Amino acid sequence: MMQYDPMTQPPTDEWLALEEAEQIALVSAHHRPIEATIPRPEVHAVIHVVVENQLAEGIEPARDALERLLAQGLDRHEAIHAIASVLMEHMRILVQEKPTGPDPHERYFQDLKEMTADKWLKDDR
Repeated sequence: MMQYDPMTQPPTDEWLALEEAEQIALVSAHHRPIEATIPRPEVHAVIHVVVENQLAEGIEPARDALERLLAQGLDRHEAIHAIASVLMEHMRILVQEKPTGPDPHERYFQDLKEMTADKWLKDDR
C-alpha cells in the first residue's frame, strides 16, 4: 500500500486513482505521531488532500506557487501548508462573502500568485 510523505510528491497516477477517503487516511496516518499537536487533525488531512489533488491535477497557480515557495527555501510540507492557508482563506470568503466576478476562483489563483515564503513565515508566526 502507498504511504504519504508530504516531503515528496506522490506518484500522480497512483495518487489520483485513490478514493478521496483513502487519500485522507494516508495523510492522517502520516500525521498520527503529531496528531495531538494539530488542532483539527481531520480538517488538516482534508486540506492536505485538496492541495495534493490540485498539484496532481496540474492546477497551474498551485503548481507555480509550490515551485516558487520551494525555490524561496520552504520545504515541500511547509509549501503545502502555505498553499493550504491561501485555500482556507478562499473558502472562508466563499462561505461568508458573495464571490465577485465571473470566476469565483480568480481571487484564489491571484492570492496564490502573490504568496511568498516570507509572507508565509511572517503570517505563520
